[in-house]
Amino acid sequence: MATTTLSAKARQTNGKGAARSLRRDGRLPAVIYGHAREPLSLSLGEREFERLLKKFAAENTVIELHIDGKMSRTLIREIQRHPVRRNVLHVDFQELVAGERMVVRIPIVLQGIPEGVRNSGGILSQIMQELECRVDPLNMPGKIDVDVTDVTIGHSIHVSEITIPEGVEVIDEPEATICIVAAPKVEEEPPPAGVVPEAPAEPELIRKPKEGEEEGETEET
Repeated sequence: MATTTLSAKARQTNGKGAARSLRRDGRLPAVIYGHAREPLSLSLGEREFERLLKKFAAENTVIELHIDGKMSRTLIREIQRHPVRRNVLHVDFQELVAGERMVVRIPIVLQGIPEGVRNSGGILSQIMQELECRVDPLNMPGKIDVDVTDVTIGHSIHVSEITIPEGVEVIDEPEATICIVAAPKVEEEPPPAGVVPEAPAEPELIRKPKEGEEEGETEET
């Protein structure tokens, strides 16, 4: 899986006022936690962190976080953004411990062109984009490949049918659908030029004649 580095500084101040002051200085408030350590408040360079997000998938990249000269291997567990401007407001890091398994989401990448698409004009739809898995993050694959070349129209691939890398435990239901090949949509041909489509026939009113009324007569109003 991908690994990158990031610099951080420990900070002593907390609260909204301190966070606003950091952002004015071009830095982001953050925290690192883990079961083997006390949570530690941090600050990050905003531009450096934004560059990292453009190059790497935050949810499955190991980040070697250098904090005042000491390195910790981490995963990003949460990124808080402004609801309108979408700029980053706060970052949560979780420290990784060798051999400790965590629940993560690993991207699914479809490989090949399905037979139903190649030979019959079918449409491939990917239902699941990620698999929820339990794995040692230090040995986590960057993606899970799914071969779709043999899928014909009307058929699908389920979680139970794919090859899972060694050491990865899938949490999603085995019968969950990853992808499906549907039949192509049939478009109705327009009527030939100059031909006016027939109007639908009006329904015939059928009722039992009233006493003294001949069949076929209608009651005047």
